[in-house]
Amino acid sequence: MILLVILSAFALLFLVKSFIIDRFEIEGSSMEPTLVKGDKVWLEKFSYGLALPFYNHLLIQWKEPEINDIVIYPLNGHFVIKRCVALAGCPLEYSVKEGYTLIVGEKVYPLSEIQYHHMFLSKEVPEGTILCIGDNCKTSIDSRNYGFVPVKDVIGKIICK
Repeated sequence: MILLVILSAFALLFLVKSFIIDRFEIEGSSMEPTLVKGDKVWLEKFSYGLALPFYNHLLIQWKEPEINDIVIYPLNGHFVIKRCVALAGCPLEYSVKEGYTLIVGEKVYPLSEIQYHHMFLSKEVPEGTILCIGDNCKTSIDSRNYGFVPVKDVIGKIICK
């Protein structure tokens, strides 16, 4: 009987951690000052849909990220935490007057020359994707470097520290 209770508790814990809520530790400085290295954050996994455990991809999607959501998605075998700054269809503008910049609505983000040449042909965020940038945008490696993030890859959002 005790073994059944223990196994049931582990199964319940596995289901909660796989599909509902999880805890992550911030490893870098790209989201400073909002999130700093060592912060432990709670990830709500069911915000946008049902993610497949161990696959890190949405099986069923019922909602898309919103502007200012701090989202998590896999990239090159790691989880990345960034802020969603633009949704599909959002116009993108660029300037080279005083250094390279990306203009999204009323916000201006710095670009390196390489980032500018990587992005400047994109006049809007493509369908099915979002633009994610770290709050510490001068040092963050984000969508400006690796491109737009597919919405189906966003497995959840950070809800609190």
